[in-house]
Amino acid sequence: MTMLKPKEMAERLGVTVRTLQIWDSKGVLKAYRTPTNRRYYTEEQYLNYIGKSELTKRKNVAYARVSTNGQKDDLKNQIGFIRQYVNAKGVVLDETMTDVGSGLNYNRKKWNKLLEEVMNNQIDTIYIAYKDRFIRFGYDWFERLCKMHNTKIVVLNNVETSPTQEMIDDMVSIVHVFSCRLSGLRKYKHKLENDKSLKGGENDGVKNPKSKTLSQ
Repeated sequence: MTMLKPKEMAERLGVTVRTLQIWDSKGVLKAYRTPTNRRYYTEEQYLNYIGKSELTKRKNVAYARVSTNGQKDDLKNQIGFIRQYVNAKGVVLDETMTDVGSGLNYNRKKWNKLLEEVMNNQIDTIYIAYKDRFIRFGYDWFERLCKMHNTKIVVLNNVETSPTQEMIDDMVSIVHVFSCRLSGLRKYKHKLENDKSLKGGENDGVKNPKSKTLSQ
């Protein structure tokens, strides 16, 4: 969504900036405000005012994630960094989505909601501070999925918003999962080795062919 300065909006509508200020105060055409309290308008407002609303509204979304509730400050930093970036680019965010959960977790509520909207062609651009904020592994696959639905992911590559400790925790989690699987396989192997029914059929009445002696 394009951001329009009051002067640009006034020129498009053929009025003065002062008129826009009056309309804003009276609620005729409300202006948005930047974090520094400066007025701005959007392309959608302009189209709506002249009676040509967008046929399909596609959203610009900021997505941020941390692993634990103790990282809420990092979550705020991610959103703040993204807002600073889009404001400098003259882009208006329609929504911010945040999750608390591991980057290895594919069941994050807001992340899944975002992907559903992507596949419903509702998202224009997704802004993230760093790739692993979106997903720890398999980012390229999800990026291709988004491209298939004409959704762009903008990665700001702010390393400060990607905690090293979180990556270490995720790696430890992976090692733990595989260690448990190896342990389970060892137990299964031991169980097979001690299963008499698999050692020549002593328990099911079937003799081992190798134990037969020739009578001829």
